[in-house]
Amino acid sequence: MHLAEFLLSLGATCRLTRFLTKDTLAAGFRIWIANRFGDDSKPSYLVSCSWCTSIWVAAAMTALMQWTGGSLAFHLATTALSLSYVAGLASRWLD
Repeated sequence: MHLAEFLLSLGATCRLTRFLTKDTLAAGFRIWIANRFGDDSKPSYLVSCSWCTSIWVAAAMTALMQWTGGSLAFHLATTALSLSYVAGLASRWLD
């Protein structure tokens, strides 16, 4: 793995983890999990804990990188997700 692939995978993992655990657009998913398994269940905790979710997102990102062989599509997707994450961080600091 090259440094650029690692950094892009890191940024994509951060963005996807944030999306799943905090974003309003994924709230329906988190609510569905809570309704299906209970508010105090392990699955509900998993989708609300960024520390926990990031393990699974990182594993999927690593597998995807290996499966695609670091293809152009992989680089484009991870670049977009990484830039989105950095833009979100910058908007917090600048606002």
